[in-house]
Amino acid sequence: MTPLNPRSANPTLLRSATDKVTPTKLMQQALRLALDNAGVQLKDLNGLVAVPSLADTHFMEAHYLATQVGLLPGKSIIVRTMDTGGAGPVTGLLEAKRMIQMEGADLVAVVAGDAVKQLSSEEFLKRADQTCNHPEAELKSPVIPNGYDRIAQYQMKNFGITREQLASCSALMSIMASRHPHALTRTPRTVPEILAARHVAPVTSVMECARRADAGSAILVASAQFLERKGLQRDTGVVVVGGGEASGPLFPPKRIEDINEMMFSCEEAAGVAYEEAQVGVRDIDFFGLYDCFPICLIRAIEAVGLAPKGHGGAFVEERYYQILEGLEKDPENFKPQDMFPINTHGGLLAFGAPWEVPAMYNIIEAFEQLTHRAGPARQVRNARRALVYGNGGIFSASAVAILGSGRY
Repeated sequence: MTPLNPRSANPTLLRSATDKVTPTKLMQQALRLALDNAGVQLKDLNGLVAVPSLADTHFMEAHYLATQVGLLPGKSIIVRTMDTGGAGPVTGLLEAKRMIQMEGADLVAVVAGDAVKQLSSEEFLKRADQTCNHPEAELKSPVIPNGYDRIAQYQMKNFGITREQLASCSALMSIMASRHPHALTRTPRTVPEILAARHVAPVTSVMECARRADAGSAILVASAQFLERKGLQRDTGVVVVGGGEASGPLFPPKRIEDINEMMFSCEEAAGVAYEEAQVGVRDIDFFGLYDCFPICLIRAIEAVGLAPKGHGGAFVEERYYQILEGLEKDPENFKPQDMFPINTHGGLLAFGAPWEVPAMYNIIEAFEQLTHRAGPARQVRNARRALVYGNGGIFSASAVAILGSGRY
């Protein structure tokens, strides 16, 4: 992956005033980094999946990118654009697996990138509002925060979650991010700070929104035959053991009273993934869960089986205060991931969120956990299996993948 906000993190990317960072350049850089890290070349690719950007959208994004990098024109190359919103990287991962299993590909790149931080606040809001807006929804601007806020109010009314439990999600993610060298959030937030921050919706403050950023990211999915042919060890990577996808409406009903459990899709996607992988929640050591807003993390925790329905908020709040206590008693040796093996990078709420890229960070963090490269501040003990979840729209698209280290 590229650095977050490369204009400041890596000024060499900008050689002149006209050489600005764009989503395509970030995707290209991320792809080069992925190929170099794996010790393979562009010519080895025979598949590419791309997730579209918001800052500079192109028709048939994957074909545009493949043409720009020189992969096309070419023979026997499969190129696809995946537009399932924030679920896109996980959808792309599962599509890459299908391309290898069913279409003859043996090395597929999944690429995403965006430069939404460079957009003015007004322009970003205009574009973001257009994605999930509809007269029937009657969502005020900012549309997406208000859409998730409506779901948070539904959850508060029907399941009794509290405002403090929602804020605990952001506070806990900020602790996780502060332990990752590349995260945007360097200092943990507190629940009072989050509650006192400017609100963008009735029960959502600005500190409970995904952190807008610029960056690109790419992963490679290879067949066993490709690894053998290239002389690459199988433990170079991890195995895509199973996956599942499901869909819901693009926006919630306008009245909280009309919201019901039928609109949510993560439970179904997780169930399909568990069934295909022939594992259950107790077999998973690390969870990379989409958390664009606190309610998304809470519902994801419930959907994958970590907490009963309606108890996800209490689950997060209890562990947040246990982690605070542990860090206060033994700041040098206490490991938050031993108590909360979820989003050890900080998630969208604290690591950084370049529009539809962040689920890729869930995959990368899972890779680092399963290959035991996360480092002592973040490493989950004896991690062998991981679950990653991406969410698009307002609970509109869910994609879940289960990854394994191969050491079962």
